[in-house]
Amino acid sequence: MANKGKQQSTVRSSAPAKGAARGSSGAGTPGKSSPTNRRRPSPAVYRRRRQVVFGALLLVIALLVVGAVAVTGALTGQSEPQAVTTPEASQAPTQGSAPSGTPSPSASPTPVCDFNLMTVAAKTDKPAYGAEDKPLLTMTITNGGAAPCEVNVGTSQMEYLVMSGGDRIFSSKDCQTGGEDLIKTIQPGKSETANFPWQRNRTLEGCGAINAKPGGGGAYYTFEARLGNKASPKAVFQLN
Repeated sequence: MANKGKQQSTVRSSAPAKGAARGSSGAGTPGKSSPTNRRRPSPAVYRRRRQVVFGALLLVIALLVVGAVAVTGALTGQSEPQAVTTPEASQAPTQGSAPSGTPSPSASPTPVCDFNLMTVAAKTDKPAYGAEDKPLLTMTITNGGAAPCEVNVGTSQMEYLVMSGGDRIFSSKDCQTGGEDLIKTIQPGKSETANFPWQRNRTLEGCGAINAKPGGGGAYYTFEARLGNKASPKAVFQLN
């Protein structure tokens, strides 16, 4: 009996030691690591994180710029962007290109006929004529413009007028019948010429009958050429 009591007391006293052993073995169980044993992120992970942050920052800046432009457009009342051309001083013209502000040959306007630059001139083949000579009256139409002109140089538009002071001696229109049109293209700087041999006779408007003739003996006369509403300076000649 005494031995059994000793064994029981021994067993009881050793029980706490078993529990302590379990506690120490439980603290060291695998799968639980202390904070000091955790791995730090690699440099590649840090780079990716910085790239993500930088990209987000750029997106925010872009959104702010777009918003500012939209607000400015709304305030100025412009629904669409306006194209503006500004010269750039830093850009020099490349070889073969025209400098800025210099019109290209293709931009030159095409010359147009200007009838105000059409001129009419009158002359005679001699300055003085004998008693039997017939003066040759010449009309010259010249294009003084920079473009070709189509001009009616027919007898319907021409008139040869001879005067002696204020006395109307002769007109080719007085007895003309069936005047004709004749359209000709006169190039810039070129002329068309028409001649009329005057018979030293007098005429009346409407081709009335008249027997008088121009006087001779050294009398002076003037010849004026007319084409439509244009008239030449007067050419002076003498009849003997």
